[in-house]
Formats: sequence, C-alpha cells, structure tokens
Amino acid sequence: QVQLVESGGGVVQAGGSLRLSCSASGNIFSLHTMGWFRQAPGQARVQVAVINSEGLTTYDNSVKGRFTISGDYANKTVYLQMNTLRPDDTAVYYCNVDQGWVNNWGQGTQVTVSS
Repeated sequence: QVQLVESGGGVVQAGGSLRLSCSASGNIFSLHTMGWFRQAPGQARVQVAVINSEGLTTYDNSVKGRFTISGDYANKTVYLQMNTLRPDDTAVYYCNVDQGWVNNWGQGTQVTVSS
C-alpha cells in the first residue's frame, strides 16, 4: 500500500504564491516520475508538472514560467512552487507517483485563487 500525503493548499489572492508538498511512503518499488495534476469543477483531471528521477521536468503550457516543480527522490517528496497565481488556477491539486506498473494518487488539496 502506498500513501501520498499532500499539504500546502489554501486560499490566496490573484498574484500570490503557494507551495505544495507531497510525501510518499509505503510499498514504492520504483519511481519513474513524480508530479502534480489538477482538476477544476466540471473538468477533467490534467497534468500540471512532472519530474523524473534525472530531474527532467515537464510543464503544462498554462503554468510555464509561473510554477516550478522540484523533487527529492531519495526522500520520495515532490514540491510545486506556484507563483503569480490566477483565478483559473483554482482547482483540487493531486500528487501523483508513477511506478511504471501502477499510478498512485494523493487525496488532493484545494487551491483557490480569488480575483
């Protein structure tokens, strides 16, 4: 069993910043990527940013230049620094760990950006 514990969500005004954290524990045998997805009300869950064990990162176009993902693979922790937040960043943010043969998800943390 794998546990992903997220923290750092909250309410912030447009232009503000938040930092999300996610720590993984349990039966993790391999880490292909760690990352963050988000789901806004009535919309599908989409990838925000992903980092692999070599430090290579991928970002959704909507967050490039504003969000930064970082990871500590030794401690199975991933972070998402979110700057210059906009109201359309409002969503539930989910931590994801891809072990190649299975995807594990956190419970989600709400991020609300007010205008």
